[in-house]
Amino acid sequence: MSLLSYFRISPPAAEKLPSGEVDAAYKRYRTRTFWGVTAAYTLYYVCRMTLGVVKQPLIDGGILSAGQLGIIGSAFYFVYAVGKFTNGFIADYCNIRRFMAAGLAVSAVVNLLLGILGLLHGPMGIASMAMLLCFSILWGLNGWVQSMGSPPGTISLSRWFPLKTRGTMYSIFSSTPQLGKAVSMIVTGFIVASVGWQWGFLAAAGAGVVGTVIALVFISDTPESRGLPSVQELSGEPVHELDKKPVQDLQKWVFRHPGIWVIAISTAFLYITQHAVSDWGVLFLQKQKAFSLEGATQVIGIAEVFGVAGNLMAGWLSDRVFRGGRVRPVVISGILAVVSLGGFLFWGGGYWVNIAFVALFSMAFSVVFCIVAGLMALDFVPRKATGAALGIVGISSYAAAGAQSIVSGFLIEGNASGGLYNFTPVSVFWTVACIIAFVLPVIGWKYLRPKE
Repeated sequence: MSLLSYFRISPPAAEKLPSGEVDAAYKRYRTRTFWGVTAAYTLYYVCRMTLGVVKQPLIDGGILSAGQLGIIGSAFYFVYAVGKFTNGFIADYCNIRRFMAAGLAVSAVVNLLLGILGLLHGPMGIASMAMLLCFSILWGLNGWVQSMGSPPGTISLSRWFPLKTRGTMYSIFSSTPQLGKAVSMIVTGFIVASVGWQWGFLAAAGAGVVGTVIALVFISDTPESRGLPSVQELSGEPVHELDKKPVQDLQKWVFRHPGIWVIAISTAFLYITQHAVSDWGVLFLQKQKAFSLEGATQVIGIAEVFGVAGNLMAGWLSDRVFRGGRVRPVVISGILAVVSLGGFLFWGGGYWVNIAFVALFSMAFSVVFCIVAGLMALDFVPRKATGAALGIVGISSYAAAGAQSIVSGFLIEGNASGGLYNFTPVSVFWTVACIIAFVLPVIGWKYLRPKE
């Protein structure tokens, strides 16, 4: 079997299930697939967030500087951006079960190699530039395989769920980054504080192996591959004219649609803000507010749990409270996100005050993120071109996240003297990005209306 045929979308099963078994089988496979992609993508994030947890030990140990860590982080994001674009288009044609499992398996190997490299660093006396090169290459590779997680996860919703329930299921699935970050910050943070930064990478590798097994055991590619009718037939959902076109034509249609570029640019600024807090929040609390490593990771990790609540609220607010309206919940949540982020960055306070600020920010920000980067796109993007839309949004978003990593790293390092850090310039950068992120889709709403 060639690599191409191994990853190709599954053909319909040779035998169809008897009509009396269809409903129960559909619900069983759909449920298993949904929770399979949700658990697997949560563990994708555990394999992604390790570097954000270990920055302080790396800096204090003289292994890497803040600027070098910014370069390493940017290697991840720039490669991820290209990978998200490429793999988004490819995933529309792929077996999502195999595609998702393969990416997570390689990500686990990358974390394993970085952990081993860390254990060898002391005895071998590896130079700083050699560590920078190894970290950049391996973390860049991690960026590519990490881009194989979101497209199959989101495509599974299109293949298995009708439009009337997809928004709710997407809001649950889109909470996986916060869940993964919370696990990584709290559990990995505890491991790093207890036994060293090297073991943080090794623990993430173990989580990746678990996620790979979950993906292979629980995810099904398409209803048709299980002997079931298509999701449109199963739900009685009418087929839109656009959905009758070939995948290639639909991908071109998405690429030319101005709405996808409004979402892409807005999401780019969302990613600047989101990854600034995720990547630098622990270091910010340690250097600016004198938190311990455990205290800082707990603040960021606990706050991520509130991001899950924000994602779950997004669909409910938009569909029920505002009766399908997308703009008003974005405006309200966007204002709350900016205010709470400002409180976190420019106000003092202790442990609980900072948890309150970051928790409110994470919850409000997640509402904006879920609606702008998810529900608004699902409103007008054809089902068979979901991956293409993710690819376009992804390359813009993670190119911005990569730029953020470099700019933030050098703003932090460039305003440090004698072990003291001035985070004001970088805090202004993060706050302005947050404002732009929610204002853009409000201004460009006319391009984001659902297809008729």
